[in-house]
Amino acid sequence: MMGYPVAFTLASSALLFAGIGSLLGSFDPNLLMLYPDRIYSGTMTNTTLIAVPLFVFMGVMLERSKIAEELLERMSHACAGMPAGLGLSVILVGVLMAASTGIVGATVVTMGLMSLPTMLKRNYDPALACGTICATGTLGQIIPPSIALVLLGDVLSSAYQQAQLKLGIFNAAPVSVGDLFIGAIIPGLVLVILYIVYLLVTGSLWPNSAPAAKEHEYVSKRDLFFSIAPPILLIILVLGSIIGGAATPTEAAGVGALAAILLAATKRQLNIATLRAVVRSTTKVTAMVFAILLGASLFSLVFQGLGGDHLVAQFFADLPGGTFMALLVVMLAIFFLGFILDFIEITFVVIPIIGPVLLGMGVDPIWLGIMIAVNLQTSFLTPPFGFALFYLRGVAPESVTTQEIYRGVLPFIAIQVLMMILLAVWPTMATWLPGILH
Repeated sequence: MMGYPVAFTLASSALLFAGIGSLLGSFDPNLLMLYPDRIYSGTMTNTTLIAVPLFVFMGVMLERSKIAEELLERMSHACAGMPAGLGLSVILVGVLMAASTGIVGATVVTMGLMSLPTMLKRNYDPALACGTICATGTLGQIIPPSIALVLLGDVLSSAYQQAQLKLGIFNAAPVSVGDLFIGAIIPGLVLVILYIVYLLVTGSLWPNSAPAAKEHEYVSKRDLFFSIAPPILLIILVLGSIIGGAATPTEAAGVGALAAILLAATKRQLNIATLRAVVRSTTKVTAMVFAILLGASLFSLVFQGLGGDHLVAQFFADLPGGTFMALLVVMLAIFFLGFILDFIEITFVVIPIIGPVLLGMGVDPIWLGIMIAVNLQTSFLTPPFGFALFYLRGVAPESVTTQEIYRGVLPFIAIQVLMMILLAVWPTMATWLPGILH
């Protein structure tokens, strides 16, 4: 909160408390010798994490190829005559963007620049317009291929192995990123449907907040098809290869990155300057992710060395209500941490601590991963540090107030909480499809 980089804060605070623990006799400094091995075996040789820069590259390249701009323009013309039609087109384009890029910032900024001025011009309620754009941008967190699911899958896989070893099970079936991708499909689609229903109800009950366009340009089915086809093709290539078992998520990310280059070339948006900008942006994001991972790895090592994992396990064991209460406490903690932390820090710091405990209590790892993913999605919308709010504030006209942006996201935060409740009541929403495909 004081503005220090998260990666360095995690590492330095870990070393500080390791020193204090050593002086007090509650921490063995020899444990720090395990850190290089954790980095090598847990990060450097982890092929799953290679998917991170590849998916980031794919998303940034698609952003630069102007595919989203063309798609939004034609989709808005197609939906313009309906109540809340422009809002619906933003959601539909956001779904395709999420399933083909997975980068929240790119989607929010692109939608904010292209659709927000048009929505305001058509007399949309500024709060509703801002909330729709911010919430749509966060769909990249839950709809695969999602970088959040890649990171969650890797951390949960390690936590699941720890939980099974403590239970004396040495040949448990592993949990993969592909399992989370498949498990997220139905919850992601249900969340999109809830967004659409909210917009339709709002447009019907309060037509002045989301009016239909009285005059709109005609768009041919051919033009609409050729706008939708590129992202659909990319989704089929990436997700289809994973679901069909033809490729791992890392291999599919490589296919997606190459396909994004080819799509940019077909749009005549590929040149040396564009490629340089994409590589530079990809490098920055990847370096940030891995720096946090290295800091969080040291943090968790010292936390365990101080006996924190046993303390957490004992806390959950002493809770009344058993597994249900433990899950409720964890989900509430993650939700409120989302107000002040990014999803990457929560994934790398909190999940390694609580994951083994919950999975040791018999919680399904795929269901837990999807629940956490939906919960982390709210962290982009919750003030004061919701990144989607920052992204939109940076591109929104001065006539749109920050209070209107905050007010607009509240109904969508409620929808995401409702989604978590639905997942809790019907866990098969996340586990059915992976079970069928295995």
